[in-house]
Amino acid sequence: MFALGIDPGLSRCGYGAVRGAGSDLECAAYGHLTTPTDLPLAERLGILQGDLEDLLDDLRPEVVVVERVLFQVNARTAMSVGQASGLALACAARRGIPVAQYSPNEVKLAVAGYGSADKVAVQTMVAMLLGLPSPPRPADRADALALAVTHLAGAGLRVAGAALR
Repeated sequence: MFALGIDPGLSRCGYGAVRGAGSDLECAAYGHLTTPTDLPLAERLGILQGDLEDLLDDLRPEVVVVERVLFQVNARTAMSVGQASGLALACAARRGIPVAQYSPNEVKLAVAGYGSADKVAVQTMVAMLLGLPSPPRPADRADALALAVTHLAGAGLRVAGAALR
């Protein structure tokens, strides 16, 4: 299976593509998309949408995994993260790509074994699980890879569960 994780953000939107299932995982690509902060919101959203569409067309993932936005202290940040998340969901849906969502705590638990793990622990575990020479930085890159890892690590369990139904 080939999963593309998206850590949504308007200023910086992390992405991470991972192939495999269970513990047999391989990093295919990671990075982040940015929009100029001096442009109006609508233009920034348009740029991000185009960049996300290009990313999906280039990578052709089998599933897109997006962080579920649950809580933000800053309302302005929450709005921009929600808007970026909505774009990622819509771009995947328009291409018929299934979407999965996980909360930050679910990702931390799956990757680091602790739902309240800090950014450094997640970055370190992502590097270890994917055999990367160093932890991905900035953190949104590691978070995007962690989303893909979370989904793929449970892929075998979902298939087995479906067979039992």
